[in-house]
Amino acid sequence: MIFNFALFLKGIAMGAANVIPGVSGGTIAFVTGIYEELIDSLKSFDTKALKLGLGFKIKELSEHVNLKFLSALFLGIAASLFTLGKLLDWLFTHYPVFIWSFFFGLILASVYFVSKNIKQWKGSTIVAFVIGVVAAVFLAFAKPAEENDSFIYIALCGVVSVCSMILPGLSGSFVLILMGNYQLVMLQAVPNLNVSILIPFAVGGGIGFIALSHAIAYLLKHFHDATLSLLTGFILGSLIVIWPWKAERYLTDDTGELILKKGEKIVQGYQWSLPDLSSGATWLAFIIMLAGVISVALLEKMAKTN
Repeated sequence: MIFNFALFLKGIAMGAANVIPGVSGGTIAFVTGIYEELIDSLKSFDTKALKLGLGFKIKELSEHVNLKFLSALFLGIAASLFTLGKLLDWLFTHYPVFIWSFFFGLILASVYFVSKNIKQWKGSTIVAFVIGVVAAVFLAFAKPAEENDSFIYIALCGVVSVCSMILPGLSGSFVLILMGNYQLVMLQAVPNLNVSILIPFAVGGGIGFIALSHAIAYLLKHFHDATLSLLTGFILGSLIVIWPWKAERYLTDDTGELILKKGEKIVQGYQWSLPDLSSGATWLAFIIMLAGVISVALLEKMAKTN
């Protein structure tokens, strides 16, 4: 099996994206043109894969689940989380406007290039696009719900959180904050291995992972243009979260005290502003944003060449 280095690099980009709040690995998969193959590969973990695994038919199992594709991609994600992810985390801490600017340009350009894959713009496609934009903007401005520790609600949190790994433009941590259970799951249950919380969350995550990958694969196959348009609109709407010039609002408890994770504040939302055009740093941010746009254009050209 020949190792696919290009896929490895795309995995590195997906892993690094997890460091940036508001940017998901699904967005990077969408931008780099591997989203549909990723969905098809994930949905191949079905009863046939289980039978092949139990029968120790390794070669057939490898081909069925597209192991060559997934192994290169997930190795890149793992490598990124331990290397490039830490660098991006440092850059994001010290130069947030510049990092936001690069990702803003990257994703803005990807909306244009991905939309070119929509074969026919018609009423249903336009409606799907608008729904995607509105849904993303609504999430950006939504007020967080109250904490709920019921089994069904925690399982639902698991379903929605794992969906963020597959749906481009959706941040898992941000969704948990909106659902009111970020502190309960990530700050209390995970560090203390509280199985009464982790079990329903894992059950919901497993159901969401399997169901959503199959659902998106079905929609892409039977309603390709509308589905692609919906996802494109969602990514366009998510740009409001990635806008470089904003002040962060942090998660607090009922008394107004800041909630910390490993000594660091947790972003709950943002207060947006316009850039200061008299500042040299602003124009440098615009140049970096343009670099993001050019990066996507070069990726598109390389993909066509290959």
